[in-house]
Amino acid sequence: MKNRISLAAALMLVAMHAVAADVEVRDAWARATVPGQQASGAFMTLTSAKGATLVGAASPVAKTVEIHEMKTEGDVMKMRAVPKVELPAGKAVSLTGDYHIMFIGLNKELKAGDTVPLTLKVEQKGKREEVSVTAEVRALDAGKPAGDQHHH
Repeated sequence: MKNRISLAAALMLVAMHAVAADVEVRDAWARATVPGQQASGAFMTLTSAKGATLVGAASPVAKTVEIHEMKTEGDVMKMRAVPKVELPAGKAVSLTGDYHIMFIGLNKELKAGDTVPLTLKVEQKGKREEVSVTAEVRALDAGKPAGDQHHH
């Protein structure tokens, strides 16, 4: 029983806070899905002490993982893949509203309470590094990103 509690506590800490490649990751989570749903999103806050660029992501739960941007153009909310997101030195960048990580072609249903492994690809001064993140899967209605009225 004590080992289970320790493991659960360790997983929660990893999901809440990961640091590598000079990038701090806080409150990483993924949205749960319903059976047959083929896409979902992951959300988090990234801070780079010296400045870096998020240039990609990968996860074994999906065939494709992309960085997405959501913008309102006129009265229409549009989403598109972007090649990178700048992480200015010392500034927290939220991947919970305008930007997020998109899982496309899910290999399995994401159930609340599970965890999702995610690898962020970060470039800093011409060097590419990977940041391993464990994101907690949260219920469908949890923490909707700002301005997200019809997230997929």
